[in-house]
Amino acid sequence: MKALVAQVRSELRLTFRQGEQLIVSVGIPLGILVFFANVDVLPKGSIARPVDFLTPAVLALAVMSSSMVSLGIGTGFERYYGVLKRLGATPLGRPRLIGAKILSVLVTETAQFAVLIAAGAALGWSPTGGWAAAIAAAILGTAAFAGLGLFLAGTLSGTLNLAVCNGLYLLLLITGGMMVPFEKLPHALRSIAEIFPAAALSDAVIGSLTPGQHVHGGSWAVLFLWAIGMPLVAAWRFRWES
Repeated sequence: MKALVAQVRSELRLTFRQGEQLIVSVGIPLGILVFFANVDVLPKGSIARPVDFLTPAVLALAVMSSSMVSLGIGTGFERYYGVLKRLGATPLGRPRLIGAKILSVLVTETAQFAVLIAAGAALGWSPTGGWAAAIAAAILGTAAFAGLGLFLAGTLSGTLNLAVCNGLYLLLLITGGMMVPFEKLPHALRSIAEIFPAAALSDAVIGSLTPGQHVHGGSWAVLFLWAIGMPLVAAWRFRWES
């Protein structure tokens, strides 16, 4: 247990020392929230104020940022430079190393949520209930995106993994209903996006925390399947050495 706690602390120190990780994990979601809540550019819909849509949307975005991008890129470069191989051979062991990474992601997400919820409240956001469902969605989303990030980190070279993680992040940010309400996307694009976890996660979080909104049943099914399937695929395909 001491080795696990020590590794969690090490993972967190590395995360919070890296400026690019903080930009992805906190800076981008917070910037989107503050900027778009104060400009009249979002399409008009059933949600009266932009902040009522944006705050739960950026909470979903924060999950994707930490679980896929930060974890995936960091783990990919550790594998590329041989760090994973060395750590896996220490008394820490590979299971506790993976456990430490997952725990560090959950701690990071807790900090992200505290910052983003406070910012949303300062901008006038006041959700009514739905927190249990939103937290369940965040946990499922963490499993899905962590599995995806580890799959990319464990199969691609360091630089290619960096490019793919960032490109996929931008694609899912645009098509996942996190910047523009999902129903405002073109029908063909929406039909494709519905099968990916970003849209399911944002729908579950926004629908749970926004008065007058609801979560589509298909979103829970998609999110659950990705949360179960992607970690299994990552475990199957992950290679500890480049």
